[in-house]
Amino acid sequence: MVKTGIEGLDERIGGLLRGRSYLVTGETGTGKTLFSLTFLIQGIRMGEPGIYVLVDEDYDDFVRGANDFGWDVESLISQGMLNVLTLMPDFVERLKNKPANTVVDSIVYGILEETRKIEAKRLVIDPIAPLMVNEGDVAWTREYIKNLIINLEKRIGTTNIIVSEIPTGSTALSRFGVEEFLAAGVFVLGLERVKNTFYRTLFVRKMRWRPVPPDIYVFDIQNGKGIVVKDKLANILRA
Repeated sequence: MVKTGIEGLDERIGGLLRGRSYLVTGETGTGKTLFSLTFLIQGIRMGEPGIYVLVDEDYDDFVRGANDFGWDVESLISQGMLNVLTLMPDFVERLKNKPANTVVDSIVYGILEETRKIEAKRLVIDPIAPLMVNEGDVAWTREYIKNLIINLEKRIGTTNIIVSEIPTGSTALSRFGVEEFLAAGVFVLGLERVKNTFYRTLFVRKMRWRPVPPDIYVFDIQNGKGIVVKDKLANILRA
């Protein structure tokens, strides 16, 4: 089992299956990027190098934001413990109207090269949506996501976090309605308003081969530490 390293989470889920893929989903502003980066940073502290695949954010903006938050990612990069791979719009544009297998091969090959350089054990793709170069084709999208997850697990072998944003107010678990079926687990992040108080929440919707109770937990975001999972929302409201 792989420990996420996220304070308050591992004791509740028992860790992740090594080499499998997990979906982190939620509306905008719910903490998906920080959840994913906490997973990578804490993994590095446990001796597991990681790859962060940036899909819709500029590299310099990402590094600046992480540094402002209290994570010296440039130092981790120079130490060979972290690699940040950017897949910019021109990369995606070149792959439009290509078969799903061709797109997957291009993405996985690029990630595999970077993974070998630092012997990475953890991988984050944030987010997956811009990589859907033929998004309007439902059959293509399903084939693509299936092939992508299978290839990540079989050819690269890292433990993976895939970020998917859902529209505000939607009851869906993912952007395309298929990611959750292929992932080994699903973490749903949200914001719950109770009277005049907002709570950041985490719901473990799915955890393959783990007897995880269906509870909603409250979490905090702390500078230099990232996501910290607290008590069950129900317990906090009863207090």
